[in-house]
Amino acid sequence: MLAKVNSCAIVGLEGTIVEVEVDSSRGLSSFTLVGLPDAAVKESAERVRAAIKNSGLHFPTNRITVNLAPADLRKVGPAYDLPIALGMLVASEQVMGQALESALVLGELALDGSVRHVRGVLSMMLLARDKGYKRIFVPAGDVQEATLLPNVEVIAVGQLADLVAALNGVTNLPVATHDTLLDSVQVRGPVIPITDFKEVKGQETAKRALEVAAAGGHNCLMSGSPGGGKTLLARALPGILPDLSLEEALEATRIYSVADMLPPGTPMIQSRPFRAPHHTISHAGLVGGGKVPHPGEVTLAHRGVLFLDEFPEFDARSLEVLRQPMEDKQVTISRASGTLTFPANFMLVAAQNPCPCGWYGDPIKPCTCSPAMISRYQHKISGPLLDRIDIHLEVSRIDYDKLSDTRAGEPSATIRARVQAARNRQAQRFKGTTMACNADMGVGEVRVHCALDAPGQSLMKSAMNQLQMSARAFHRVLKLSRTIADLAGSDAIKVTHLAEALQYRPRRQEG
Repeated sequence: MLAKVNSCAIVGLEGTIVEVEVDSSRGLSSFTLVGLPDAAVKESAERVRAAIKNSGLHFPTNRITVNLAPADLRKVGPAYDLPIALGMLVASEQVMGQALESALVLGELALDGSVRHVRGVLSMMLLARDKGYKRIFVPAGDVQEATLLPNVEVIAVGQLADLVAALNGVTNLPVATHDTLLDSVQVRGPVIPITDFKEVKGQETAKRALEVAAAGGHNCLMSGSPGGGKTLLARALPGILPDLSLEEALEATRIYSVADMLPPGTPMIQSRPFRAPHHTISHAGLVGGGKVPHPGEVTLAHRGVLFLDEFPEFDARSLEVLRQPMEDKQVTISRASGTLTFPANFMLVAAQNPCPCGWYGDPIKPCTCSPAMISRYQHKISGPLLDRIDIHLEVSRIDYDKLSDTRAGEPSATIRARVQAARNRQAQRFKGTTMACNADMGVGEVRVHCALDAPGQSLMKSAMNQLQMSARAFHRVLKLSRTIADLAGSDAIKVTHLAEALQYRPRRQEG
């Protein structure tokens, strides 16, 4: 007898229907699995055998052939255990398969018949909704994530035996309903930052620059001597970032679900991601890749912050690959088997010392590096990459009086309110488009929304000549000016807004 059960594969971030065909025919007892399975899928034979027997069911002793279609798509992971087991039970007439005709089945089986968590459930739910499947059988541990989307009947499966009993009409499994968590994303309370800006002494210029960066989604590079507070400032940044919209929250959740990195008990990402990989990270770890391409840190930071401390210490090849996602807001990974595209719309926040010893330009401690060493160190970051960074900051040493001052500075909550107001203006400006903030604007949008008056054009012309700015830098300065104007509540970009944006252009040591 032939049985068919529908399941799902994850390719990149997208779900793809996989039809599990099981044929039970007369002959010597055997189990053959075809359809381009990986090692984890091949091992499902023994897991399924033990799970069926330990669930009090009969494992067929006929000749069993399992085909995972389409045959040219590589099948990865243990999520096919449950559909294979159900297909075998339907083929051996131990289960009535009518209820499975318009359903998707997902789940890894333990040897005792319990059903374990699988990754990428949200992507599979989106596929089920788009393809018109009315119900989906998921592991009990994945029910909260599965119920984020409405209009699909979600049935939680804890044990294989319970599912078999329900399909045969003996008992009923509970049907999970749409989780109200989805409706509460936009009305949640503010993020409690790990470090509040009020605890950061001094560095008012740097705080202002990070406020501007957060308000417009701009990239930022902080440079200064060790111990000045660069890392502390970066780690305080999440506390002033605006709320995730519902669409952004679902995008981030989908990425973390596929990467199997959703925190326990958290079916949905509700705060902007903050990723801080070490400088020893591999190329594939940073931008994504591997034999079976997986999201890298640039994708895990989508709609959030990618913080690269000790910026020049990262592998030069990896840093140069950042140029595409910083410009296109996505990263493309090509392999012999095909090309995958992952979203990568992130804020880059980087920190570096001015020289190898760290003390070049410090007013107190002398630098021990030669001019050639300083120049070589600073030129580890290429000009085209620096040109894609909107804000360049000098984080100076903090003196004793500021460090010992007991007065608290402006709290993150107050700064965050201004950032949120600026983002609200941008949301209204870009309503009906895919853009979320000023940093997402293209050349056409810059021409429309970043017009300068006569004094502004005069200042910009002088700045272009003196700073030798590229066309890309020209547009980035205009976008940064637009954000500064939004923070000020101004509809027009004024000379003061443009002047502040120009102050954030880089100044590199040549030698």
